Amino acid sequence: MLQTILLVAIILVSLAMTALVLLQRSEGGALGMGGGPSGFMTARGAGNLLTKSTWILATLFFILALSLTVAGNMSRGAGSVIDPDAVGALVLPTAPVTDGAEPAVTPPPTTMPGAAPAPTLDDLDSLAVSEPAQ
Repeated sequence: MLQTILLVAIILVSLAMTALVLLQRSEGGALGMGGGPSGFMTARGAGNLLTKSTWILATLFFILALSLTVAGNMSRGAGSVIDPDAVGALVLPTAPVTDGAEPAVTPPPTTMPGAAPAPTLDDLDSLAVSEPAQ
């Protein structure tokens, strides 16, 4: 609900900011339009009002964007990206402790059941084709 409200607010602020930027007088003249005295609002006060309004809306836009990020992360929770069941399977099982001795760690299997073993460096060297030197 909060994300929807923030998203609607950020859309409205961005549309208002776009309109304010388009209303402002062109100062660069790079596009070859605007900047003449026959403009819609030629008084300096109107330019200052539009500039201040643009700054206010830009600040509001950034605050809303940060708030939307925080609200999105709050609903996600503190869970891990990694599946906890998969991480639990990676933990090596230990033998039960008897007579105060240290627990024996069972070595991990060298290959996965049904999977071919990984090639060694000797296997890769035997597969390498030597090119004749020129």
